[in-house]
Amino acid sequence: MAPQTASPLIEHLSWGRVEIEGGRVFKDAKLFPGGAREWDWRETGTAHTPGIQFADVEELLEHGAEVVVLARGMNGRLEVPAETLDVLKQRGITVHVLGTEEAARVYNELAEETPVGGLFHSTC
Repeated sequence: MAPQTASPLIEHLSWGRVEIEGGRVFKDAKLFPGGAREWDWRETGTAHTPGIQFADVEELLEHGAEVVVLARGMNGRLEVPAETLDVLKQRGITVHVLGTEEAARVYNELAEETPVGGLFHSTC
């Protein structure tokens, strides 16, 4: 497991744009203890349906996330299959599934004191 370092904070969120501390900007973002990168759905075959795959989340855990925030989009169109939630539960990972704006608020609160990871979809 990666050393425990701070998870980057979200400084601004708007349609199609996730800005994190340090000036990095993404359309869809993977945030985790010690870093962030663009969340490219093509890597795992993610689509609005069936939604966020465990393979999308796995990288967050590899970087030491103990809590995971999954953002379903500004309009809540991105699904989260039961299989993804079941695997996280089996691994003892607390997960929050929320609309993107609420997810960003919860993520930032958690990042102040917990190794947290998040997947943020900034459009529909």
